[in-house]
Amino acid sequence: MTVLPLFADFDGVTYEPVHDRVRLTGQLERVFVYMSDEAWHFLSAIAAGARGSEASVSARLRDLRKPKFGAYVVQRQRVTGGLWKYRLVLPPLELGL
Repeated sequence: MTVLPLFADFDGVTYEPVHDRVRLTGQLERVFVYMSDEAWHFLSAIAAGARGSEASVSARLRDLRKPKFGAYVVQRQRVTGGLWKYRLVLPPLELGL
């Protein structure tokens, strides 16, 4: 089963761990779970499914690409103009045989 690192910390000039860690960790988990079907999704659908704004969900997709959050592959595909869709690619399961 693929999981997120539990204790990785976020970054950024305005990030204040005492105020933001719990909120951002929960949002990252919701985005991850929503995207775990490995289907293509528009940002608006991800935002609705993860209960966040498009800007914050976009930031969480960028976080998922970072090594400290799992270095996941998040593909994007231009639909038209400035409209994109996104897809999370999960690594194959290790069966430990």
